[in-house]
Amino acid sequence: MSDERKQRGRALAARLFAGAPASGPLPADMRRYTVEHLFGDVWQGEALAIEQRSMITCCLLAASGREAELRLHIRGARHLGIGRKALEAAITHTAHYAGWPAGASGLRVLAEVWKSMDIETETSGEGSEP
Repeated sequence: MSDERKQRGRALAARLFAGAPASGPLPADMRRYTVEHLFGDVWQGEALAIEQRSMITCCLLAASGREAELRLHIRGARHLGIGRKALEAAITHTAHYAGWPAGASGLRVLAEVWKSMDIETETSGEGSEP
């Protein structure tokens, strides 16, 4: 079971975070929990669509001021086909419950990541994303 979870987790993380800058090293146990449990199990449950999980994650990261992780997950949301307008609406909604600074910061991060990914798309010659 662990190898299957690891493979599923790696495949999903690769899909979500393609093109993202490499993050710092994690201790072996944390890396294993992240790949096998978080991305191999939690993100792949049947009760929510992966796009819903992505939107929830982006909102929670914005609400908690986790900008580094939010950058990665906005990239992941875009890779899943979630459009900028939907993310803007979700983060704006989050601002009303988590605080205006959290929402403003989240929207700033969204704009930065989106612009960066647009530039990556232009230089790679790929089509535009949502």
